[in-house]
Amino acid sequence: MRKLFPAATLAALLFLPAVAEAHGLAQRPPLPIPQWLFAWAAAAVLVISFFALAVLWPTPRLEQDNWRPLVSRWVSLPLEVLWGAIGVFLLVVTIIAGYVGSGSALDNWAPTFVMITFWVGLVFVSILFGDVFKALSPWRALGRLLPQLNRPYPERLGRWPAAVGLFVFVWIELVSGWSEDPAMLATAIVGYTVLTLAAQVYFGVDAWTRQGEAFSVYFNFFARMSMLEVRKGKLGLRRPLGGLPRLDPTPGTVAVVMVMIGTVTFDGLSQGPLWRDLQSGVIDTLDSLGIATLTADKIAKSLGLLLGVMLVWGFYRLGIEGARSVGGSLSTRKLEDGFIHSLVPIAAVYVAAHYLTFLVFEGQAISYLASDPFGQGWDLFGTVDGGIDYTVFPQENTWYVQVAVVVIGHVAALALAHDRALSMYGEAKLAVRSQYWMLGVMVGFTSLALWLLAQAGS
Repeated sequence: MRKLFPAATLAALLFLPAVAEAHGLAQRPPLPIPQWLFAWAAAAVLVISFFALAVLWPTPRLEQDNWRPLVSRWVSLPLEVLWGAIGVFLLVVTIIAGYVGSGSALDNWAPTFVMITFWVGLVFVSILFGDVFKALSPWRALGRLLPQLNRPYPERLGRWPAAVGLFVFVWIELVSGWSEDPAMLATAIVGYTVLTLAAQVYFGVDAWTRQGEAFSVYFNFFARMSMLEVRKGKLGLRRPLGGLPRLDPTPGTVAVVMVMIGTVTFDGLSQGPLWRDLQSGVIDTLDSLGIATLTADKIAKSLGLLLGVMLVWGFYRLGIEGARSVGGSLSTRKLEDGFIHSLVPIAAVYVAAHYLTFLVFEGQAISYLASDPFGQGWDLFGTVDGGIDYTVFPQENTWYVQVAVVVIGHVAALALAHDRALSMYGEAKLAVRSQYWMLGVMVGFTSLALWLLAQAGS
């Protein structure tokens, strides 16, 4: 047991947050207690949870599939066609708005819908209501109208296309500047649509949707946290987090989760003084080589984005190597694949903690942009004169909500990892020993999340 505390303490000290004042678009007032106390309290919650799991959770529970149908029939063909038609309609509106609407991202439907409503809002919807995007996906709906060759999908390819697609999307969002240019964003959407439809024609809609289509894979991972799941047209209920243990660890699955966490890590880091200093150094170096400042800035951000993913991957690999060292004759690959599902709640709380206020406040813009999506002076829903109400969420509570979300998500991840360890090792004592290292990983991710929140606005 003594090995547990140095690992947890080191992780907490490594990412201990300094002064935290703001994140994203919401300003937080000073707290009545020091911010560092939050980090230690969060670490303590995880350690206590670890011991509680070791004592009160001696056998696997989440590994067992307890899904049961709620209704005899949920998804009929007409309903599926309707949802798909809605998705296609939104895709068409977004592309047209990008080309003919206002040139400003703040006044254009396309960037607001894609970067806030779709990218952030659908994460919360998926966690609450299951795989909603599968029904709404415009590419899945369009693909079913096209001929399909149904060539065998290469097993070694796995989810690697989805991992690459997600990374490129975040690069567009955070690095390229296209997210601020509605026309360029629309062009990127058209390009992605063409590639996706071509892949669906070649491999088949279901195969590409399940493995290669970036957003279907992304939202499906979050949907596995939901208690709701549709199987063979029937809506059913399962225990919370119950879909994650059944995540098939095909090649590229680890990469997808690393991109999910690592890109948000970079986004948080990029808002603080540490990144500004690093970026300035890289730009100066590239500038001395004759590279234009704007290009150098994009190169620096691209490297930072990749570094964020590699940092998270390295940290996870450290925990896996530690778990392997306790025995049990399990390979690194088997352990890495076996525990990757436990990091999905961490990806979820990173999104929630970093973008909650962004969604709550700036997300309101979609209501008035919907009345005039093409910037033609319309008022379809009578909301065109609306604005953003910053009183809908008490900003003085932002930090507390973010910390609570981070801690709850990491406790859920710890429970998933413990449950999987019991299943993989077979022996409770050995499983608990393996989780000393995973606890260090969870404490490290918690402290990193709090430090990134502290970076914003510093």
